[in-house]
Amino acid sequence: MNGIFFAFVVVSFFFAAIHQLNWTPVVGEKSPIELLGQSMIGSATDSVTLAISLIGVMALFLGLMKVAEKGGLLVIIAKVVKPLMIRLFPDVPATHPAMGAMIMNISANSMGLGNAATPFGIRAMQELDKLNTHKGVANNAMVLFLAINTSSVTLLPSGVIALRAAADSMDPAGILPTTLFATICSTITAIVVAKLLQNFWSSDKGTFSFQAHVRAQKRKENKADKGDYPLWVSYLALLSLVSLVPLTVLYGRGVAPWIIPLLMILLLGFGFFRGVRIYEAFVEGAQEGFKVAVKIIPYLVAILVAVGMFRASGAMEFLIGPIGNVTGTFGLPTDAIPMAILRPLSGSGAYGVLASIIQDPNIGPDSYVGYLVSTLQGSTETTFYVLAVYFGAIQIKKIRHALFAALSADIMGVAAAVFICSYLFLN
Repeated sequence: MNGIFFAFVVVSFFFAAIHQLNWTPVVGEKSPIELLGQSMIGSATDSVTLAISLIGVMALFLGLMKVAEKGGLLVIIAKVVKPLMIRLFPDVPATHPAMGAMIMNISANSMGLGNAATPFGIRAMQELDKLNTHKGVANNAMVLFLAINTSSVTLLPSGVIALRAAADSMDPAGILPTTLFATICSTITAIVVAKLLQNFWSSDKGTFSFQAHVRAQKRKENKADKGDYPLWVSYLALLSLVSLVPLTVLYGRGVAPWIIPLLMILLLGFGFFRGVRIYEAFVEGAQEGFKVAVKIIPYLVAILVAVGMFRASGAMEFLIGPIGNVTGTFGLPTDAIPMAILRPLSGSGAYGVLASIIQDPNIGPDSYVGYLVSTLQGSTETTFYVLAVYFGAIQIKKIRHALFAALSADIMGVAAAVFICSYLFLN
């Protein structure tokens, strides 16, 4: 991110300086360098204003999520997912700690709890590495887990909804159906690509110990863990999730206004009937939301200033304009390209770009571009960051086909986001 931030600033200054040298003074007009400086100050001010407006919305959503968490919603999701995970990861024993950590990571990601998902993800990689006899080389389970992690089906992109609400969106939850559609497509792509390539990309036969292999072979003979849901429940949940795709396409815009009120009543009702002290839990989560909103102010200032300079200098139009002329015919306009490019590289950077786009009065959160970049934020992942952190935690040097599978999922996420947003918001 250091290089990206510095490049934005240097390129912006370079373009503004060239325009300044070729500028003919006109009475009442500001010079390119003056516009650049004005953009820097304005962007810094806007970033703090945005963060302050974000505090209340972030507190609301994290308060609701804390109620759901204390009510055991993540545990319920984990139990539903487990029978499917066992079949996706045949090399990992069903009772191994790695399986539990992977399930909790995916469950947290599905609820938009990125910060909560990361510790589970690192723990999962550490446990998978205990089964790995080829240290430093990613095995099939690691690659598949990373691919799913970077494309995980998202049921509630709470952070993006909060940001859209802070930007005065009339329909902040309108991206929930589009994000669900895009993440289902990207997750299917991640699984298919990872499975197809595992036999052709430096096969890791023997990666698992013989003991683990025997346990995996006997998995079907063992009784299910106490409290696990039967397989038919998992398939029913999967079928219900997939059935949401055509419903999203057909009725997404009509359902969107109901989402936030229903989320409030459903999550609070869930916690209440599960015996949670919902007021105390909500306040606890709201306090976390307050801290998160304040914590991101420096990141917003840095990125919004850099992006503001990039636009004001004319660099964005010069560098990305020709690309946008091509991708625009496919529903990916110039204004959305920085988001699509930066998202796999940096979460904070993409978050800042998203904020700058939907705060732009010429675009706004409820335009086609606003819906598209919001969906891209929720349906793609900081792939390089995730690979670096998760593999770095266990000193994996040979990642095999992990990057290819993850980027394939990202590309599908962008394509699916363009398709569903074009269908819902351009027709």
